[in-house]
This record gives sequence, C-alpha cells and structure tokens, in this order.
Amino acid sequence: MTSSPPPNRPRAFRIPAAEPAGSPEGIAAPPIPPSQVRIVEEPFEIVEAADGTPVPVAPKARAPWASMFLIALGGLVSLGVGLSIERLIADLFSAAPWLGTVALVLLGIAALGLLGLVARELSGVWRERRIERLRASAVEALASRDHSAAQAVVRDLSALYAGRASLAAGRARLDTLGDAILDVDDRLGLAEHELLAPLDRQARQAIATAAKQVSGVTALSPRAIVDVAFVVFSAVRLLRRIATIYGGRPGFLGFLRLARSALAHLTVTGGMAVGESMIQQALGLGLAAKVSAKLGEGVLNGLMTARFGLAALAVCRPLPFVREEVPRLSDVAGALFRSSEADGRDVRDPS
Repeated sequence: MTSSPPPNRPRAFRIPAAEPAGSPEGIAAPPIPPSQVRIVEEPFEIVEAADGTPVPVAPKARAPWASMFLIALGGLVSLGVGLSIERLIADLFSAAPWLGTVALVLLGIAALGLLGLVARELSGVWRERRIERLRASAVEALASRDHSAAQAVVRDLSALYAGRASLAAGRARLDTLGDAILDVDDRLGLAEHELLAPLDRQARQAIATAAKQVSGVTALSPRAIVDVAFVVFSAVRLLRRIATIYGGRPGFLGFLRLARSALAHLTVTGGMAVGESMIQQALGLGLAAKVSAKLGEGVLNGLMTARFGLAALAVCRPLPFVREEVPRLSDVAGALFRSSEADGRDVRDPS
C-alpha cells in the first residue's frame, strides 16, 4: 500500500530587513525605534465605483499655471513701467536739469501716494479679518458654552467700537456688569443689544432706502442699461455703507472680499428665495403690476437690492444673531409693496 504524502504544515518565515541604498551587501539596516515612527495621512478624494462602493482616490496635483502666469505678467509690467520712468527722467535731465528735478519730485509724491494706498488697503483688510475672527469666536463660544471665551468676545467687541461716542453708554453698562452674568447666551445677547442693536437699525434703514431708490429709478428710467448701471452702483454703495456702519473701512481689495462673501452668503441662503407671503405679493403685485410693467420691474429690482443688503448685513456684522430678531425681507422691502399697491389704486381711480 502506498502511503499518501503528509499534509503541508504551517511554517514561520523571517523577512530579512531591507538594505539601505548605498550600503554594503550583507549589512542589514539598523531597526527604527518605535518612538521615531510617524504615520502621515495623505488626503484622499472619495469616489464611488460602479457597484456603489466608496473608493479613496489620491487627489491630482494641480500645477499653479494661473498663479505663475499672473506673477510673471505682473513682474514684466512692473519692469516695463520702471524702465520707462527711468528713461523719461534721464531724457528730462538731458534736456534740462530742472525738468529732471521736477520729475524726481513728482515720482516721490507718486511713491508716497502709493504707500498711502497700500497702507489703507492693508488696514481695511485687517479690520475685516478682525471682524471675521470676532464672529467666528462668538460662534465657537456659543457652541462650546465657554464663559471665558464669551467674555473675551465681549471685550473685543467693546474695543472695536471704543471710538464711537454714540455707543459709550452701552459700553459703560457692559463694563459695570463684569462677571455678574454667567450664561453665554445672556452675556453675548446683552452685548448684542447694547452695541449692535442701534447699528442694526441703521443698516436696515440703509437697505430700505437703497431698495426704494432702485425701485423708483427702475420704474422711471427709459433704458435698460440705466437700470443695470444704477442697480450695480446702488449695490456697491450699499455694501460700503453697511461695512462702515459695523466698523469696517474697506478699500478696493477689502471691498472685493466683502462682495465675494456677500454673494456666497446670498447663494447659500437661497439667492432670491423669499417667504411665501412675499412670493405671493411679488407674483401678484396687485393692480400696479397689471397696469405698468415698469412698476413691477422696479419692485423686483428693489427686492434684489434688499436681498443683497441682508446678505451684506450678515457678512459685515461682528456677532451672529443671538437674542435680537433676524431682519427679514419684509422688514426692509415691505414698503415697496405698499407703495406699488397705492400706485395701482391711483391709476385705477384717478379721483
């Protein structure tokens, strides 16, 4: 009888250590202590396979071609402008020494003005970031129920408006309370009521005024290009006005940051979405919209301006709304519907 071969038994293997590059053959690399081992997590993008299973995929490295192009183009333009100015001054000196001196003086004045513009832009961006950090700290304090963080937010808010005489009484009342308030919501709500409630009223009034102006100009202007130009102009002026009310002094770069944030907030919160009652009024606009298409267009442009103003208010405000009522579209644009309905009644019954 032929015996079957014995089954394979499990055996243990020792994996030899990898030899480092450039080391002599036969010399193993020294072991790495566990304390020196670090695990580095690479970012991955999660995608779905054909069967619906999530699969991590390493993100593709993107070359900064646009940044390289803009930096190189800016450098070339700067070199060209500098070389042109240098040649101009040299030609003026060769023509007449006093002309070259005048050119140097003008160049110095231009350089001083450029430094002033840069300082103003940096100051505006710094104040905007200060307001953004203050709002983020308030949101974090509310989420974590941190009393010390809430105290720091109130101190920073008081320091932000230290130069405003109209808010001196509110700052004094906050200073007299000290540590008497322990609840985070109460402390931030009181600071909001004392310091931001008057500013909220000014911002709502500015939004309502801009919406009325846009509505009136759109209803009376004969050209569509005039409507578009005035809407854009009013939006720019309104954003600057609201930023100034809440303590910001945006320059050109700061204004671009605020405009981008306001448009992003407008997109996240639903764009032109309004409440059901306002939608019914906007769709029906009473007799005024039936009598005059320009009047209805003016009301809708006023609504757009008011909606953008509310987004700008949310972006420029140093604190989130804690105890104060969040302004609605009907609070700043309700007069548009009342005026349109009154105009419709006047058209219907001239007597």
